[in-house]
Amino acid sequence: MFKRLLEAAGGRIRVTVDGNPVEARAGDSVAAAMLAAGLDHCRTTPVSGAKRAPYCMMGVCFDCLVVLDGRPNQQACMITVRQGMKVMRQEGARVAEAKTPR
Repeated sequence: MFKRLLEAAGGRIRVTVDGNPVEARAGDSVAAAMLAAGLDHCRTTPVSGAKRAPYCMMGVCFDCLVVLDGRPNQQACMITVRQGMKVMRQEGARVAEAKTPR
């Protein structure tokens, strides 16, 4: 499905996706790292449970929402991988985060 065109220079970064180790390149977005690792989706839809994969790769469509280091509703295409990052695929409905009044 997704294949890198060239092998680029740069460091390797190890993250976990759903508890499994994934190797990424320094500078990869979380979405690109997931696609390069052969993962077929980032989230599922709330009604039917259909799998959704990154679509626009530029932060417009929200099909790449994941849970990053315990924070839900993060756009995987807009965030660069960091060593030790914990990524979980987001299942079902998004949960709005409550904001504390100031």
